[in-house]
Amino acid sequence: MSKKFDVIVVGGGPAGMMAAITTAMNGTKVALFEKNKRLGKKLLMTGGGRCNVTNNRPVDDLIFHIPGNGRFLYSTFSQFDNQDVMSFFSERGVALKEEDHGRIFPVSDKSATIVNTLKDELEQLNVSLHFKEPIEKIISDGERIQGVRTAEGDYSAKSVILTTGGITYPSTGSQGDGYRFAKSVGHHVTPLYPTESPIFLTDDFVAEKTLQGLSLQDVTLSVIDEKNKTIASHEMDLLFTHFGISGPAALRCSSFVNQLLRTQQTVTLKLDCFPDKTVNDLMEEVSELAKTSAKQLKNALAGFLPERLLLFFLEKVGISEQTYGQTSKEQLEEFVSYCKNWSLTANKTFGLEKSFVTGGGVELKEVNPRDLASKKIPGLYFAGEVLDVNGYTGGYNITTAFCTGYVAGTHAAYNAFA
Repeated sequence: MSKKFDVIVVGGGPAGMMAAITTAMNGTKVALFEKNKRLGKKLLMTGGGRCNVTNNRPVDDLIFHIPGNGRFLYSTFSQFDNQDVMSFFSERGVALKEEDHGRIFPVSDKSATIVNTLKDELEQLNVSLHFKEPIEKIISDGERIQGVRTAEGDYSAKSVILTTGGITYPSTGSQGDGYRFAKSVGHHVTPLYPTESPIFLTDDFVAEKTLQGLSLQDVTLSVIDEKNKTIASHEMDLLFTHFGISGPAALRCSSFVNQLLRTQQTVTLKLDCFPDKTVNDLMEEVSELAKTSAKQLKNALAGFLPERLLLFFLEKVGISEQTYGQTSKEQLEEFVSYCKNWSLTANKTFGLEKSFVTGGGVELKEVNPRDLASKKIPGLYFAGEVLDVNGYTGGYNITTAFCTGYVAGTHAAYNAFA
């Protein structure tokens, strides 16, 4: 078996498979190394096993939903974007469908449809697939990249693309190898932290299990810094758990929580249960519902909020057993304040091993945004989550992986022929 290639791709996730396909379509001899026994192990888990392939929003909107350095991707998306991702799969016979918030899935509802399509394409393009053969080091002469080393020996290539992912779900093989390889040839890696992760709260109601299992629709969760400034706000669904909060709103706020926790012990979150109504609107509504009734407030306001949350807020103010007539304006204002502006205290999120996405990665100042090539050493390229780029769930991270894979693959091929 020849150990000479034009391009070597390290990592068989979405970025790696797309990089290998793209560079092979440009006529190069390509090897793809994956330390698992099959491709796309983590991709098979995404979207609840259905694979949220991309998102159908305009590019500016995509970038807005990639809060971790999304602007770096403008050049990538000008070469290959979410519409190109959809075309790629459609042209290969994969029927796609759009669901809420622009999320795109295969009609089959099976991640395997996507992984198998990529694998078939790799095989048709004669990409040399190396399974269960972990890379031990990147070989360079200090001037430029020369290839990779595994337990089987050395493989030469003019271009090497690192697509090793982050360090979330290490059981899938994401164990931070790419960061080590990048550092070994002079790159810096920014601090790594979990994103898209459930949040732990220190508030008493969590230990008391008062709200455990309660879900709220279309509420706004905000992250507040020590200067009382709102750092991030998301109007989505929220779930109370035995440790704190989860659900889309919590996941989206988690990266901002982790960034603040680097310099402070706890982080304040604010919950607004009625984002479309003002305090005055709510005061009027509560008064209308309650003043015509001789019932206790907890009965007069039935349906205003989910029962357990209503009772919890009324008890906080000490008015759960009172009627409207027994309640002062100040007490009602305090109750409405809980509805609009309830403070929660976060002290951590799930660790990287249980989070969806890794924040941090290869320092972007050292990577050329046009071709995703290393500025430190010629012949090295990066794609996917190994870079310091992270998005929200909803197809944004897979879009980043496919699109950067395409761009890195294209330019790695040009470099091999240069």
